[in-house]
Amino acid sequence: MSGNIELLNTTLAAAKAADRAALIAYLPAGFPTVEGGIEAVKAVIAGGADVVEIGLPHSDPVLDGPVIQTADDIALRGGVRIADVMRTVREAYEATGVPILVMTYWNPIDRYGVERFTAELAEAGGAGCILPDLPVQESALWREHAEKHGLATVFVVAPSSQDARLATITAAGSGFVYAASLMGVTGTRASVGAQAQDLVGRTRATTDLPVCVGLGVSNAAQAAEVAGFADGVIVGSAFVKAMLDAPDEAAGLAAVRSLAGELAEGVRKR
Repeated sequence: MSGNIELLNTTLAAAKAADRAALIAYLPAGFPTVEGGIEAVKAVIAGGADVVEIGLPHSDPVLDGPVIQTADDIALRGGVRIADVMRTVREAYEATGVPILVMTYWNPIDRYGVERFTAELAEAGGAGCILPDLPVQESALWREHAEKHGLATVFVVAPSSQDARLATITAAGSGFVYAASLMGVTGTRASVGAQAQDLVGRTRATTDLPVCVGLGVSNAAQAAEVAGFADGVIVGSAFVKAMLDAPDEAAGLAAVRSLAGELAEGVRKR
């Protein structure tokens, strides 16, 4: 079975044709439970998310800040496994028809097996992977299997990325480019910063892929600001924090659905 890279491509193209940015939501698998995590994904999609990233909980993250680390710890202590990540992708995709990606560090894939991971992700209906710590120059094996199985390979670029490096990264990627708005880890911030707009401009000079901005966006005003210069707005920590702060799972699901609605409005007010 082939993965859903084309669904991702058409979804992002449809947002652009509607003269707006896409809203991309991030939630970790297995948080607060596997079943609860699946319901959370459905809730953000019901609220207006166009694309969802499912985080594969990892014990040694390099991009994730304290909020997502807390959720990952809950998921790992709950015994989450890669099979649960695949189940989350499958059930969310089958219920909604929305493109679902996995965001993961490289070590779990390397231990699991590249061919096995890509084949299972495609079979589950996944659209691709975001790989924040896989160097492009070491990505040939992954890209070979991802392409074979119809999966996007999304790389992360940062404000520190030089133009020549940006060109190398974007030439190897597919689906979209994840532009980190600032140097640092995930988390909500008072402002997204001018670095993000400059990075989007420099990245676009190297590729026709959509450029989507993450790190720091937590409310409708920030979403509207980023939507003014990016093809997609990525929000993760704000959704996870809403779940963490809720008194129970039902309240958490209502909170993330409401937040997704506010952010969806924001990306339409670019």
